Amino acid sequence: PVGRASEQGRTAPLFGTNGEMVGGHGAVNGNHLSAALDPVDVAQAPGIPAAPPLDAAPDPPLAPAPPDHSAGDLGTGDVNAAAVTGDACPACGNTEVRTLFSATDRLYQTTDKTFLIVECRNCRLIRLYPQPSPRELRDYYPPDYWFVPQTSAADRLEQWYRRFVMRDHLHFVERAVREADEQGIVLDVGCGGGLFLQMLSERQKVKVAGLDFSLDAANAAWRRAGVPTICATLSRAPLAPESCAAVTMFHVLEHLYDPASYLESARELLRPDGRLILQVPNAACWQFLLLGERWNGIDVPRHLINFRLSDIENLLSHCGFEVLRYKHFSLRDNPAGMATSLAPMLDPMARRLRHVEETPRQRLWKDLFYVALVGASLPFTILEAACRAGSTIMVEARKKS
Repeated sequence: PVGRASEQGRTAPLFGTNGEMVGGHGAVNGNHLSAALDPVDVAQAPGIPAAPPLDAAPDPPLAPAPPDHSAGDLGTGDVNAAAVTGDACPACGNTEVRTLFSATDRLYQTTDKTFLIVECRNCRLIRLYPQPSPRELRDYYPPDYWFVPQTSAADRLEQWYRRFVMRDHLHFVERAVREADEQGIVLDVGCGGGLFLQMLSERQKVKVAGLDFSLDAANAAWRRAGVPTICATLSRAPLAPESCAAVTMFHVLEHLYDPASYLESARELLRPDGRLILQVPNAACWQFLLLGERWNGIDVPRHLINFRLSDIENLLSHCGFEVLRYKHFSLRDNPAGMATSLAPMLDPMARRLRHVEETPRQRLWKDLFYVALVGASLPFTILEAACRAGSTIMVEARKKS
């Protein structure tokens, strides 16, 4: 289901109190498919910084925004409410929150540390608390945090499946580029291994380029997928202003300390009628309401901010964009995300990155069971998306006139 942008006026959140971003991978809500699905799609996962910035100066304090009661509620009331101070909301600067629940790294088990998922009492933005430092955050991403196909029959089958489920992403982007009718590069931020751009260049006569903070990911995209790739942050990308017909960010913003900095950089790179396409997990989805801390979309501790549609609309407006359309269903992400939420120990990519010891027969049966769970999740994820409560949000936006 695809919706039109809301016309209701809202006060824009002012993200940016924490300075420059830290790169992160798009391990969210089912960027997955290995024999069936992996938790991080090679074409979407941004890289992990080898040396994240540690000395970025914070922005001046920001005035609080009024609460947004139009966003979805988690239905927890004031149960386990907590007033955490000293960690200001990145949207409105308020320090009062209510605690929704505590959680740890269920998927990759990189740490035993417990984090809180809190909601700002003023603007209702949901975020991780405490936020890890850049050095800590780097340790929460396993090595080889993206999929690179090998030459085995299983890997070839997996790559075919990844290409199949990537088609709805391609259709969304192709329509945006066609309607923009601008000349320039299609830049995929957090390109990982480059599958998305490889498929786009095969289907359309467009110039493509990838950008990833990870040198290993950039090398994989260039050598395996044949995609020109830049290893850099978006704010320091060696690209001329207004050189891009479109900028895509699939499962990137939720990993950043300062998502506004990336959106502002994208705005500078876009042509006058260029298009920004982004995707994030939806913290107002039915899966979050039902599963809470077990929902894969929060991906503790790698996701620093958990967005609702209203949060994305306000953030884009603040950064000089207007939303044109949005979509709540992703064949690649939504069913696989639910399957991983229900059975994280079966997720193929998580097993691979955790180096789980298993025989070929055990691996086959686990993969088949995971595929069956993905298929069983499909009807529910279609229904929640039809009700505009899907577990991901894909948005097309352009610069305000």
